[in-house]
Amino acid sequence: MTDRTNRRIVYKTPPQGSPQPSDFECVTETLPELASGQMLLRTRWLSIDPYMRSDFMGYAKNVGKTMPGDTLSEVVESRVEGWSPGDLVVGYYGWQEYSIGTADDVRWDVPSMPIQKWDGSLGPASSAVGVLGMPAYSAYQGMIRVAKIQAGETAVLSAASGAVGQVAGQLARIQGARAVGIAGGPDKCAYCVEELGFDACVDYKADSFPEALAKAVPDGIDVYFEGVGGAVLEAVIPLLKPDSRIPVCGWVADYNVDRDKWGPTPLQRLKAEGFPVLGKDGSQAGYRMFTFGELSADPVAADQALRTLSGYIGEGKLRYRESITDGLDSAVDAFIGMLRGKNFGKTVVRMGNE
Repeated sequence: MTDRTNRRIVYKTPPQGSPQPSDFECVTETLPELASGQMLLRTRWLSIDPYMRSDFMGYAKNVGKTMPGDTLSEVVESRVEGWSPGDLVVGYYGWQEYSIGTADDVRWDVPSMPIQKWDGSLGPASSAVGVLGMPAYSAYQGMIRVAKIQAGETAVLSAASGAVGQVAGQLARIQGARAVGIAGGPDKCAYCVEELGFDACVDYKADSFPEALAKAVPDGIDVYFEGVGGAVLEAVIPLLKPDSRIPVCGWVADYNVDRDKWGPTPLQRLKAEGFPVLGKDGSQAGYRMFTFGELSADPVAADQALRTLSGYIGEGKLRYRESITDGLDSAVDAFIGMLRGKNFGKTVVRMGNE
């Protein structure tokens, strides 16, 4: 890098409903020379995820800050012992072409999640921020460690063709459970069944959605993996067994709605229906909000999960699809499109040449 010019996208204006391109701004800056203990990183892959709307853009205090996000970067220059040019770094450097990192950086501001070198034997570079990144940890934590899915049970997955849902549903199938997806449109539903191996998938956009879902789970639902909320949750609730487990990782249906206008969250709605809070050890029925950070807080378990999922991919048991756009300039449209359900699989931005 000769001119040390960086471009980054910042959060400019609190959105009114769905984000618009005018809510973002691209800033060009010159990066300083490296100090001892620093390394210059070029972003190669950037993850685009729904939480960026609710957990980041939902707060005015973040205006002016660089949009966050998981990244896979390449070391260009290094003044850090143990890090050399060409090394690939799994980090959290956000929507920018270059960044300056240190060996002490962490992901998600979580001390137990330090940046790490990417082991290329685990999968392609893009998978570091996709099927083997945060979505993988979320799917594994929710389906395996929280719900403790068992053979013979029925699991229903909201946003089944998305980044987390596609992994969670296949994990259910690998454990011997029946997997029923919920997705938007016939193409996504067909993908879940024909490519991912789901037992069934129901189109939530169809007028007959509640009836079709009930028909797909004649014996009821043992595990509901929640990431949507709204009308999808309303159709699911009557079908939940009294001893069902409901891991909740989000409610994207409300992410584009002002917080003061949010309806009941899945947690509030399930509480109103009388479901208890699921025990931390997953030993009882009920619901519980969880995050991938619960898994990452246990480095041994997180590494085991990562290698287990990588092994499933190698064995052909775990398939995935990515929605790829190219270059930093595509990030805003990719983000807006994802929130509107236009993505197909994990949304990632390919930065520069691969």
